[in-house]
Amino acid sequence: MLKRVVITGMGVLSPTGSDIRTFWNNTVNGVRTASTITRFDASLFRTQFANQLQNFDAAAYLDKTTIKRTDLFTQYALIASDQAIKDSGFDFPSMNPFDVGVIWGSGQGGMDTFEEQVKEYVLGNGQPRFSPFLIPKFIPNMSSGMISIRNGYMGINYTTISACATSNTAIMDAFNYIRLGKAKIIVTGGSEAPITPASFGGFSAMKAMSHRNDDPGHASRPFDLHRDGFVMAEGAGALVLEDYDHAVKRGAKIYGEVVGASMTSDAYHMTATHPEGLGAIQAMKFALEEAGLTISDVNYLNPHATSTPVGDLSETKAITTLTGDQKNGMFISATKSITGHLLGAAGAVEAIIALMAMQENTIPPTINTEEIDPAISGNLNIVINEAVQAPVSVAMSNTFGFGGHNGTVVFRKL
Repeated sequence: MLKRVVITGMGVLSPTGSDIRTFWNNTVNGVRTASTITRFDASLFRTQFANQLQNFDAAAYLDKTTIKRTDLFTQYALIASDQAIKDSGFDFPSMNPFDVGVIWGSGQGGMDTFEEQVKEYVLGNGQPRFSPFLIPKFIPNMSSGMISIRNGYMGINYTTISACATSNTAIMDAFNYIRLGKAKIIVTGGSEAPITPASFGGFSAMKAMSHRNDDPGHASRPFDLHRDGFVMAEGAGALVLEDYDHAVKRGAKIYGEVVGASMTSDAYHMTATHPEGLGAIQAMKFALEEAGLTISDVNYLNPHATSTPVGDLSETKAITTLTGDQKNGMFISATKSITGHLLGAAGAVEAIIALMAMQENTIPPTINTEEIDPAISGNLNIVINEAVQAPVSVAMSNTFGFGGHNGTVVFRKL
């Protein structure tokens, strides 16, 4: 018999806020944080701005040894997971350490470390060398490993990589392992530190990002007729998933239940989504079927909606295929217009938004959208500019990634 799985802890580190309450308030209020890149000189790139962590100081959270031995993406993971674990309130010393695991996601891993080390090697003073920490700092699985080491969790431990669907994959895997009885608690989520010359420059060169350099705050505009690409962001989102019976027994607070999760592939193109959203349709259908629900039961959908011309259109076609020609009561808001796109961490951050929407019965807005693309169905109930108060008992979150990866997770209020 499959076990039920609930969320008992959450943590976040992002340009929109470095704790759950600040993050949620800024998201609901549509606070803009995109600005010109300050971490390196981006003046020669087509895109020159991003959603950066402001005044980030790892020393405020981590000791010197940990900082020295970890890349930014792992530091972000440790900080967000520390929050989520504390929020969950579980008494780890009283547990079997093999009952607690970590499944974490990162689409790129330690890009900052990799670039810096290669640069030092190429520009070395006649004696080029690599740091012995290059590999352990760079490899993407080090985030899950370090969370485990930091806390003594000896259960399931690995990292998922599926581009921008990465942390939805991690959440789905954690959900499945717990309901199969392979763990009682799993810390899951995703982290990304992509604002580096090579990573940022690569996305800029392929024209995936907006180039509204004169107005970064209004650049991410999902569903808008004049959208021109996403706005890159960095940070991490963390969730503690737990066996329902275990959570109830210890009197844990419960943010919601994971009731369905699915992944599909477009099998279509390296970077573009399927134009008719075929993979997205099935990912949503499979997740809802697993939950025993239909699209009409969903009160809130947080879509992938990155503000790219092709991606937004294919996703809305997929949603319309499920909802049919009639406008239903499901609210939709594209919160990447506020947070920016955290790539492999996006799914975890947006899962937090979906769960907070259920807790607060509030739908955060899509900002910057001034003129809905006429190719997008008018039957979609998109929340624009101002948050909406409405009951939310079921929320769904989509994430899609390069390579054709589609991931959908469904949450239900208890």
